[in-house]
Amino acid sequence: MANIKSQIKRNRQNEAARQRNKAVRSELKTRIKQAETATGDDADELVRAAIKRIDQAAAKGVLHKNTAARRKSRLMTQSAADEA
Repeated sequence: MANIKSQIKRNRQNEAARQRNKAVRSELKTRIKQAETATGDDADELVRAAIKRIDQAAAKGVLHKNTAARRKSRLMTQSAADEA
């Protein structure tokens, strides 16, 4: 455990950020999985919801912008292949 006051505060901040990032990543995985396994009319809506969450994660800094772009591209490619 840190003895320095600023490091104690920094540890609290890091833990709060870790919990937030963990929640965002978990929801992201859920949305992507739902979009990948979706069929029928709701597939487009689920893909759109997953892309929205990917964009939000990139905006918050949870994902790098290129990682977000890659995941969206793969999701769209898979979605297009499923429709064809």
